[in-house]
Amino acid sequence: MRFINLLKKELRELITAQTIISLVLMMGIFMVLGNVMSSTIEEAVKSEYKISISDRDNTDFTKQLIEQMKSLGAEVKVYDTQGDDYSAILKDNNLTSLIIIPEGFSQAIDKGEAPDLISVEGMESAAMMSNISSGNSSGIALIENALSDTIAKREGISDETLKLMAQPAVTQENTVIGSKSAQVSSNELLNRIMITNEVLPIIVFILIMFTSQMLMSAIANEKIDKTLETLLSAPVSRTAILGAKMLAAALVALLNAAVFMIGFSSITDSAANTLTEQVAGQMAGQVNVDAAMEKLGLTLSGVDYLLVGLQLFFTIMICLCISLMLGALVNDTKSSQTMIMPLMMMAMVPYFISIFADINTLPMVFRVIVYAIPFTHT
Repeated sequence: MRFINLLKKELRELITAQTIISLVLMMGIFMVLGNVMSSTIEEAVKSEYKISISDRDNTDFTKQLIEQMKSLGAEVKVYDTQGDDYSAILKDNNLTSLIIIPEGFSQAIDKGEAPDLISVEGMESAAMMSNISSGNSSGIALIENALSDTIAKREGISDETLKLMAQPAVTQENTVIGSKSAQVSSNELLNRIMITNEVLPIIVFILIMFTSQMLMSAIANEKIDKTLETLLSAPVSRTAILGAKMLAAALVALLNAAVFMIGFSSITDSAANTLTEQVAGQMAGQVNVDAAMEKLGLTLSGVDYLLVGLQLFFTIMICLCISLMLGALVNDTKSSQTMIMPLMMMAMVPYFISIFADINTLPMVFRVIVYAIPFTHT
């Protein structure tokens, strides 16, 4: 009975209105992030098929070239520009990229020379998703294909030979993971898995900081309010006191893990589904990455999500155990913020290693050290 009363007390202190509001806000943030990633990927993929061109050569040949690009499915918009102040050109026409066909382009073709193309791209952000695609790269590729067709026809090469030259070999890409294999490009798989690898470690890092700070602050507040001395002098075993604190923190940790897993699932599903729909809609013959991932065992089922959630829960429990020991050394909430640094460092080491290298390829000494950090396994 005393243990139940202690547990209720700890839960009342941990599950406050502020905690509930934080969880609700966190869930909202995850949903917003999912929508942002989804819309960013959608715009990035669409931009590959929107090409801005300035035809300064203005000949029948270049006009025919632009029409041929449109027939290949590209959305081509032609602008009238002058000069080489590219910054002003992009600004005046409200563009982020532009391909300029300079004067003498057709003349160089007639002479059998390689003509020049001018590519202008504005870079407004270093964000990865903002620069995921380039309209110019797709446009230049289309122009080169159209030029190859034109030159080949001038030389009297048949359409069948031209198709063979454009694709002299058909490569069937296969990826092997363990004992399973699937006909899919490894790059396609990496692009899909990258979302998970980026988001999940950040979630773990935030969870560690949030839960450890919560428990340390609770212990520090008990010291300040002099309730800790009252508890220790009460006819209750210290095991019951510690057990109540840990169980209460564990229940809150379980709630946090559930909220973060739902949010994590929302982000990855939104981004992955948008990427698949956009690419599959724009490119014919797109490899079914979802089917390949399922065949290779890379998709997460309900049981898998449960295991990941349990792993998060145990990670938080380890974090709480360490926080409980560190919390015994703090006297106020300010010092608790300093004591959280060892936990932050332990969480950062495996995170950065996972970005740059596979832990299994490290020397044995480093692997032992890294795996000694409990947060590495998650």
